Amino acid sequence: MAEKAKKPIKITETILRDAHQSLIATRMTTEQMIPIVDKMDKVGYHSVECWGGATFDASLRFLKEDPWDRLRKFRDGFKNTKLQMLFRGQNILGYRPYADDVVEYFVQKSIANGIDIIRIFDCLNDLRNLQTAVSAANKEKGHAQVALSYTLGDAYTMDYWKDVAKRIEDMGANSICFKDMAGLLLPYTATELITELKQVVSIPIQLHTHYTSGVASMTYMKAVEAGVDVIDTAMSPFALGTSQPATEVMVETFKGTEYDTGFDQALLAEIADYFRPIRDEALASGLLNPKNLGVNIKTLLYQVPGGMLSNLTSQLKEQNAEDKYYEVLEEVPRVRKDLGEPPLVTPSSQIVGTQAVFNVLMGERYKMVTKETKGVLSGEYGATIKPFNPEVQKKCIGDKKPITCRPADLIEPELDKLEKEIAPWKQQDEDVLTYALFPQVAKDFFEYREAQQTGIDGSVADKANGAYPV
Repeated sequence: MAEKAKKPIKITETILRDAHQSLIATRMTTEQMIPIVDKMDKVGYHSVECWGGATFDASLRFLKEDPWDRLRKFRDGFKNTKLQMLFRGQNILGYRPYADDVVEYFVQKSIANGIDIIRIFDCLNDLRNLQTAVSAANKEKGHAQVALSYTLGDAYTMDYWKDVAKRIEDMGANSICFKDMAGLLLPYTATELITELKQVVSIPIQLHTHYTSGVASMTYMKAVEAGVDVIDTAMSPFALGTSQPATEVMVETFKGTEYDTGFDQALLAEIADYFRPIRDEALASGLLNPKNLGVNIKTLLYQVPGGMLSNLTSQLKEQNAEDKYYEVLEEVPRVRKDLGEPPLVTPSSQIVGTQAVFNVLMGERYKMVTKETKGVLSGEYGATIKPFNPEVQKKCIGDKKPITCRPADLIEPELDKLEKEIAPWKQQDEDVLTYALFPQVAKDFFEYREAQQTGIDGSVADKANGAYPV
């Protein structure tokens, strides 16, 4: 019998971004990361995810670091490895949609400072919110990867995933990622999903999941056997729990098979040894909560991401209403359905969860409505896969005419105005983008930076404290 052709599985390493974002609220400092870059560069990774997501905000707000400076240091150190970032479509790395000129400039500067692969996603999977970033990455000769937020529900059929994947290929993306933020993709479903997708798209498919529900390694194994091109893993000291499966384990699993990565386990062990004391320190300080390392089976039972479950618990605790927990869990899918069945990922997960809490506590559904719920029902976040519940929409926004166009079409160009506002603090082109995303946090950072440069003692924010939405 002829030997099977080798198809080594490619690996994206997440320890410098999603792994520490998921487990220690994005608090790893540049100083902690740089010494190990040289060894990581020798592994042979497909890419290292090291920027974007919550790293930008956390660097400025809690670590008093310039995120652009971090990226440049990574670029200097990683001479053989592609650098990857996570990008929230029209929201960039912030929490509101930005004008196209800001999105385009941010993509341009990210690539100029060293990013090779930009993973772009939208919380509603509304492709209109991704096109500007994809086109900008193509123009700058970067790799535009579109990530689909994976979720479950009546609307999310195999035909839906195949159709949207084909549209992503047609819009000019270089690859597709399935972003399974809640660990909902089961092993045999992964076999079916990857097999079907491989028949409709020719661009590479990457899979990203979290270990929260306990199935992630098995899901990766079945996906690899079905032909997925790349998987996301994290070095073992910051793997499992709400992070990704462990890099070394997946490497050993495929050793000697047609999918063998060829990675050197001795080199990986040295890298793990480097990160272990950082993990131990985080455990000792309480920054790493052991609860985040276990399996949360409720994630699968209620199809709710782990972070959203903990948010619901803390909201109910504040209201002395912990006895309403299961009522709220039952209300979540009803609210989600009313709001057009969006994937539950930042910020839609927070919006649906908070509204479910209000509905239960008030004793009447939608008696109190958050600004964000009104925003979703007004079309401010984009188009949902299913129509809104018309009665709920009427009760929440009255006769207001919902937006049906791409939300960013209503935003005037912003860069010139931002440039004028930032003038007193500007030291590099990128400062205008930092300011665009987080105006107040950026100003505080610029003042701190100036104080440091002029020799005045600027106190660094406590690196381990402060709540941060991951």
